[in-house]
Amino acid sequence: MSEDSAAAGTVIRLAEIRDTPLSVDEVFAAVGDPAAGGVALFVGTVRDHDHARDVSALSYSAHPTVRRELLAVMEKVAADLPVRALAAVHRVGDLEIGDLAVVVAASCPHRAEAFDACRRLIDDLKAQVPIWKHQTFADGGDEWVGAC
Repeated sequence: MSEDSAAAGTVIRLAEIRDTPLSVDEVFAAVGDPAAGGVALFVGTVRDHDHARDVSALSYSAHPTVRRELLAVMEKVAADLPVRALAAVHRVGDLEIGDLAVVVAASCPHRAEAFDACRRLIDDLKAQVPIWKHQTFADGGDEWVGAC
């Protein structure tokens, strides 16, 4: 293991895909660090509409490589930004309106860095981690949304 990988391993405190409800408190606790002056947290929830259509059901599924891809995204954030700790948990399976779909957090020495790291983490997760959303609309239609 390289020195960078070992350092990333201590920075990445939580990286999971789950079919059970998510906890903001768990993710917040995972990034606790006495050297961090700022913690930023993002919570993605299931909303009742998309594209001006009412959503009646939503399900997430993931590719078998999902955890490896999530770790790669987190390692890149850790390498590029001065993070003390990162955490990310994404839900799969059937979710209800209002359920937590994803929770990510970053702790850094300063607040601006924490905001930057958290935004980068959720944006890169949505763009690169192989998780797909299947939405069913109240009008009977449905759609798949790739890499969310």
